[in-house]
Amino acid sequence: MKRKRWLKSLYLMFVVSIIGALLVACTSKKDSDSVINQKPQTELTEDEPGWKEDTSPITFDWYINFSWFASKWGNDATSKYITEKTGVTLNLISPAGNEAEKMNTMIVSGDLPDFLTLSWGEDAVKQMIEGELVLPLNKLADRYDPYFFKVSDAGKLEWYRQEDGNVYGYPNASSSPANFDKYKDQKPSNQTFLVRKDMYEAIGSPDMRTPEGFLNALKKAKEEFPEVNGAPLIPLGLHEFGDNGNYSLEGYLQNFLAIPMEKDGELYDRTTDPEYLKWLKVFRQANEDGLLAKDIFIDKRPQMEEKIAQGRYFAMLYQRSDMQAQQLGLYQNDPDSVYIAVDGPANSNLDAPTLAGDGLSGWTITLISKNVKDPERAIRFMSYLISEEGQRDMYLGPKGVTYDTIDGKDQFKPEVLELLNSDRTAFDQKYGASHTFWMLMDTDMQLQWQPPTSEPFKQLEDWTKGKTQSFAVYDDINPQGTSSEGVANTKIAQEWGKTLPKLILAESDSEFDKIFDEFIEKRDELGYKKVREYQTKKFQENKAKIEKAMNQ
Repeated sequence: MKRKRWLKSLYLMFVVSIIGALLVACTSKKDSDSVINQKPQTELTEDEPGWKEDTSPITFDWYINFSWFASKWGNDATSKYITEKTGVTLNLISPAGNEAEKMNTMIVSGDLPDFLTLSWGEDAVKQMIEGELVLPLNKLADRYDPYFFKVSDAGKLEWYRQEDGNVYGYPNASSSPANFDKYKDQKPSNQTFLVRKDMYEAIGSPDMRTPEGFLNALKKAKEEFPEVNGAPLIPLGLHEFGDNGNYSLEGYLQNFLAIPMEKDGELYDRTTDPEYLKWLKVFRQANEDGLLAKDIFIDKRPQMEEKIAQGRYFAMLYQRSDMQAQQLGLYQNDPDSVYIAVDGPANSNLDAPTLAGDGLSGWTITLISKNVKDPERAIRFMSYLISEEGQRDMYLGPKGVTYDTIDGKDQFKPEVLELLNSDRTAFDQKYGASHTFWMLMDTDMQLQWQPPTSEPFKQLEDWTKGKTQSFAVYDDINPQGTSSEGVANTKIAQEWGKTLPKLILAESDSEFDKIFDEFIEKRDELGYKKVREYQTKKFQENKAKIEKAMNQ
């Protein structure tokens, strides 16, 4: 009898939990519909910028999922101007600690700010869409602001269209296939292999494309420059190690080795490529030889920026745009102490690298939550930001203050450009232009106002030209969310995140092989086959999407 009562109670609890889940889902759907279906204050056409209908004061909370983001709204000329013009003030929020934990907390609680900006590939994006925590931009635009469809890029909307037919996020730094081909020589890659100029030249400007040349250069640099201003030299710098691995030792290294993303029309497993594994063993050897400082396994971006500013790294496999302020400081102190881009790790044929440029997915996407305090003003402000007018305002700032029409071209005033080229931090704080607020920047559109690149950044940029290609067709092919494929992919990524440092810290190549074989075995156990099937399906869908986007 007790067992029957226990089973009955368990059954009732199960039924109640299912009903509760259904009620939450229905409530979420109802809430989303009620937000979108509020009557608009004014019926507009596609040719009318909706934001001009109401410029009364309003403050939106805008969450940016990067702990390093520190810019504040309202202290600089650009953000003050935009607030005066549109009535919109932004309360910019960034996480104090782990970004994933912060996003998970907000998703679980359902307490989301008005706007959210995060990397397009984050699992949280899928979770928010599946949980109906964010609003379809197309429905908001249909209801409140047809102008959105005039100023948005149809190809980008098509790329981000979900299975339900809706679009929930709009990207920044995104380039349609046609624009990529048009601008690729003007928009080089961010992926670079950097060396400190004075040290590199002092050891004879060695060829670092081969394993031998790479290791010898690190060894010579350490021998000749054991210290930098009293602190130990760090022979090699990388992006930070995270839960899922390290950018430098994954996509960056694979691109430098020109490892293909596909072969014979099928997705290629770059992780098991012999050239890639050979070079991971080079890094393992570097560690065995005492050429990898322990700092690189534990440092986060703030610590790395501090060490870059001190010039403590000899070489870095790193993103050039992530160290501009530090590069400028080194240049002002001693032009020979800056970092320059050189040929880095290469495959056995010494093929040129295939570096990533802007793709359709962009860098981040911005979403509007169902908790938005004023959906009408929100979509209209987004339309303003992605329009040419908004892009000009965000990039150039207020006319007469930060820029003027000089020689028939809208461009920064000389004193403003001087500050941009001499003190980026001071420029951001005083003027707030030129990508200070990058959440919806259109890097193609902004080329018309962009000043010529000056040193110490020009050499880094020029080195990547001719080596850039679009990887758009491979974007967003990884399963996410709570599907079986999504769970498997997350577990595999986390397993790789634990495995990668072990590979580099292995005491021998045979130990490396053992660790890697165990990872492949574990990867299969975690469901790699179904992840691969999902990726292949998405890859084929992406091909069709890009073809459709090119015809928009």
